[in-house]
Amino acid sequence: MFKFLKGVVAGSGTGVKDLPYNIGEPYSSAWGSWVHSQGTSKDDGSPVSIFSLSGSAQDGHIAAGRNGVKRLRTVRHPNILSFLHSTEVEMFDGSNTKVTIYIVTEPVTPLSEKIKELGLDGKQRDEYFAWGLHQIGKAVSFLNNDCKLIHANVCLGSVVVTQTLDWKLHAFDVLSEFDGNKEGSTGSMLQYAWLVGTQYKPMELVKSDWVAIRSSPPWAIDSWGMGCLIYEIFSGTRLSKTEELRNTSSIPKLLLPDYQRLLSSMPSKRLNTSKLIENSEYFQNKLVDTIHFMEVLSLKDSVEKDTFFRKLPTLSDQLPRQIVLKKILPLLASALEFGSAGALALTALMKMSSWLPPEEFSIKVLPTIVKLFSSNDRAIRVGLLQHIEQYGESLSAQIVDEQVYPYVATGFSDTSAFLRELTLKSILVLAPKLSQRTMSGSLLKYLSKLQVDEEPAIRTNTTILLGNIANYLNEGTRKRVLINAFTVRALRDTFPPARGAGIMALCATSSYYDISEIATRILPNVVVLTIDPDSDVRTKSFQAVDQFLKIVKQYNEKGDTGDLSMANIGTNGNSSLLGWAMSNLTLKGKTSEQAPLASGGSTAPLAATSSDANSVVDAVATSAIMSPLRTSSSVDLVDHPVPASPTSTDGWEETENGLDEHDSDKDGWNDFESLDEPKPSPVLANIQAAQKRPVAQSKPALSQPKSAASGLHSKSTVRKNKDDDELWGEIAAPPPKATSKSLNLGASTTNDDDLWGAIAAPPPMTKAKPLSLGRGRGTKPAAPKLGAQRINRTSSGV
Repeated sequence: MFKFLKGVVAGSGTGVKDLPYNIGEPYSSAWGSWVHSQGTSKDDGSPVSIFSLSGSAQDGHIAAGRNGVKRLRTVRHPNILSFLHSTEVEMFDGSNTKVTIYIVTEPVTPLSEKIKELGLDGKQRDEYFAWGLHQIGKAVSFLNNDCKLIHANVCLGSVVVTQTLDWKLHAFDVLSEFDGNKEGSTGSMLQYAWLVGTQYKPMELVKSDWVAIRSSPPWAIDSWGMGCLIYEIFSGTRLSKTEELRNTSSIPKLLLPDYQRLLSSMPSKRLNTSKLIENSEYFQNKLVDTIHFMEVLSLKDSVEKDTFFRKLPTLSDQLPRQIVLKKILPLLASALEFGSAGALALTALMKMSSWLPPEEFSIKVLPTIVKLFSSNDRAIRVGLLQHIEQYGESLSAQIVDEQVYPYVATGFSDTSAFLRELTLKSILVLAPKLSQRTMSGSLLKYLSKLQVDEEPAIRTNTTILLGNIANYLNEGTRKRVLINAFTVRALRDTFPPARGAGIMALCATSSYYDISEIATRILPNVVVLTIDPDSDVRTKSFQAVDQFLKIVKQYNEKGDTGDLSMANIGTNGNSSLLGWAMSNLTLKGKTSEQAPLASGGSTAPLAATSSDANSVVDAVATSAIMSPLRTSSSVDLVDHPVPASPTSTDGWEETENGLDEHDSDKDGWNDFESLDEPKPSPVLANIQAAQKRPVAQSKPALSQPKSAASGLHSKSTVRKNKDDDELWGEIAAPPPKATSKSLNLGASTTNDDDLWGAIAAPPPMTKAKPLSLGRGRGTKPAAPKLGAQRINRTSSGV
């Protein structure tokens, strides 16, 4: 029977080998005779704290230690140390028996060492001490008022600090019931009171006046201990004798009256700890209020939450940084994950998490962010996309492909143009981690539809995004998509910046095209833009023509030597990124100055497109730019290239030709307002007609006019057709039967306009009247039938 009861108190196991934890290095301080060591779990390596106490079987310390184990196991409170495991080990040395008690708890650090580690001072120190005393006050009040227990040992040594910087009470060896209401009670009420140092005992306990103790309130002894704890943390020294408590020079003025009431010489007049934490002005500060609000967040209404989270990003700068990262940030992440916090909390979460090292960010914040992508709250989705550059690099390829992208992709078809734009922007960060199956089977379908979006800015940036992610596509996909997306769609757009973006994208991806494609598909479409109504488009066209002609000349020079390979001809590859050309859709701005397009051999950035006075929008800013394009040629195509920003490494830098004054737009997304587009001018209509004419061939295909006619009104039919699988099929020619390795102008190039081949839907049926089969290069079509490829807006009268 005795062994059974001993097992219940001491825990399971017969030796330290059976303890499922590894004992590590001890701390320099611990309460009483206990040794406080670090430890880890043998199962998962999680950190723990291990307290050990050794002595003979008849030692009173062992008996008190067993009492402490029993009390710690049975008393549960958020501000009392959490018990995990315990065991007792007996070692026989001749006739002597040595007993060691082990208690395993959550990982904690002695308060005295944590205070030195944090190194807080001034207002931040007082705020943190106020929060810690508030927690210990709640624990003591719980024991005294709710459980009718007396701790009798509240001091600096009996307080430990968790990993989230919470203060917790432990050292329950002396803990006992308060029997003041029992008639006829005599003798000692605290069996192990001899363990408590004399300097921590009130006078009635020093004199062992149990009659006075029983007639006093249950909190009398522990209120005195709270006074001792306050003195020790503010003075920074251990209490060595009771008289030192009279020195109040280090006690804050707001706390001094309550401090004196806690140490009253009359037990009945000592301040109850519950009144201390409720009424004292000292505990009313920003840190205490913030943490308390976060802990009861689920009880607050939406107005209170919104007000709090709007202030939290600014407030976090005023609070101790370590407490924000270790206490407030985990509370905020948990609130977002379980739905008690709204989208406004994301701003504070991202700001706080930016202060974390990458390793801690991946553990503490990233799992919450991944879960938030599944939220149906549009505001949360917007917040996640706005901050994706901050955490995108920390996401693994598997998480992006399987858990993040499926939810991000819903934004491509969202009714909000702002969300579609943010979704488009986020792909630049996620694309390197997407699988080829996702890129070809899902992403490109969405981008095909966005290239005929009703918002000109989205169409423009879709073209730029395709140029930026071209190097992540496989060779077959690039052959099917790039030229058609840039020439058939972008260069024929009625929005000048979109045409300019198409030119820049062609230049940036020039290394992916063979000589036949350059000569028969790219140059004919770019040359006609040299008479574009927009001056910026004309400038870029001339420079692009020079760049591609240079590639053709280099091929010709190599052909004279008998080497017709495309190796080492033209650019070195898409080594840098195109910058976003357009701004947020919800703002207005002013048209900025135009920047020249850098040459293929220049190291200067290529300026982004913008509209002139005849543009379909009132104002389009062009702060974002294209990154430099490098070729084997050393000849620049412009006289004064724009210098590259020395601080940029990702292609999102600002242009420096007259745009530096726009300090508010540091991300390359200037203000922009979308308006209805008018019918194209006669000049633009002629250009579009020329783009749709076939290149002169020795045997022109009869189906060419039909293909061109389909391209004329593709924009008016794409949005009307709700088939999700439609891509660029209405302007696609059949796949080529053979691929020519050398330049052959005599062969028909109609079949080279294959777009998405295997995944393209059949062209939609429309009521538009096709062009005449007899139209030749010398015949100009009527301008009204060659309207812009605009969704729900056609100039052909359809």
